[in-house]
Amino acid sequence: MTNLDGVFRREWGPTVAALARWSGDLTVAEDAVQEACAEALRSWLRDGIPDNPGGWLTTVARNRARDRLRRESVRPGKELAAFVDEIRVRTERTDPHPVRDDELRMMFTCAHPALDRQSQLALTLRLVSGLTVAEIARALLQTESAIGQRITRAKNKIRHANIPLRVPPAELLAERTPHVLGCIYSVFTEGYWSTGGPSAIRDELCDEGVRLAGELCALMPDEREAHALAALTLLHDSRRVTRLDDDGMLVPLEEQDRRRWDRGRIARGLDRLRRAEGSTGPYLPQAVIAALHATAPSWEQTDWTTICLAYDRLVAMTGSPVVGANRALAIGFRDGAQAGLVALDDLARDPRLARSNLVATLRADLLRRAGRRDEALTWYRNALQSNGSKPGRDFLRRRIAECGG
Repeated sequence: MTNLDGVFRREWGPTVAALARWSGDLTVAEDAVQEACAEALRSWLRDGIPDNPGGWLTTVARNRARDRLRRESVRPGKELAAFVDEIRVRTERTDPHPVRDDELRMMFTCAHPALDRQSQLALTLRLVSGLTVAEIARALLQTESAIGQRITRAKNKIRHANIPLRVPPAELLAERTPHVLGCIYSVFTEGYWSTGGPSAIRDELCDEGVRLAGELCALMPDEREAHALAALTLLHDSRRVTRLDDDGMLVPLEEQDRRRWDRGRIARGLDRLRRAEGSTGPYLPQAVIAALHATAPSWEQTDWTTICLAYDRLVAMTGSPVVGANRALAIGFRDGAQAGLVALDDLARDPRLARSNLVATLRADLLRRAGRRDEALTWYRNALQSNGSKPGRDFLRRRIAECGG
């Protein structure tokens, strides 16, 4: 079952995107792929996973979508058959636009300016990456009901407004690119630090985030922020294999074996970083931070001064309390744990962090480093209560034990 879940996760986005392009309807596509996955669950448990599971799912889902279109249409049979065939011919014609990736096409569709920013992101994470509503809610720090309503409203708006499922013309690319960048990074982040489930890392989403960032660079070679995002994902991903020990426990950055980091990905990330020079978006300072970690000879030799400067720039750009909290931790490494705690105090009451255990976790870590283990123990326990990831909870329990709890 675990193996099947991984296959479904990997094939969900490409299959939904292909069906959406074929049918022109997001709801029809998603429902058809869900039915195909349910049929696969029965068939594959009996017969084994086929050599081409994505092709199997696409074929079955297309048949289910065609059946639904036939059932719901009031057209006579011959006219409906011609209508369905016309959909197939129209969507399978050669696309004059250079994008040939259905998922990027889907991302740009979901980035339509008629949708609000949060609905764009939630819809894309659902349709492209296959994240569940619960996973998206944790990633966006919102309730499951709010996310579910956003997704439903966004799909209805696309249908009723006849928003085309295509990449926009060149003159409209710029206004939608920030959303596409954000969605790609959210896909990668959910893989690199899973917000729920038995594993802290979901390899298929990490791979997908890196791949899509590279695809976007190929589509828009002069878009510096796309190169910055590609650099960021590559530099983070270079450490993926060292983030868990043999028992699946999280390994903090300072304890990772730097000899095992992927030097090829670091080199590619640094090349992307050079191409991103001059970008004014938020991914460049994040990529700089990742590069400083990736190239530091050791934890003790990390350039925390430059990292703090990059965080200062990022806070000024975004105003994000999550960025501010991580900046506070960096200040703690540069100036001492007490300085980090003071910086963290300024963010503790931000309502945007109310659903997150980030402040409690960082406060506990700084208190532990300051030698205040009894106080750290209290905050680690607070963080444990609101952590939805099993590996994350296991890591906090380890810290609690280290503090004498």
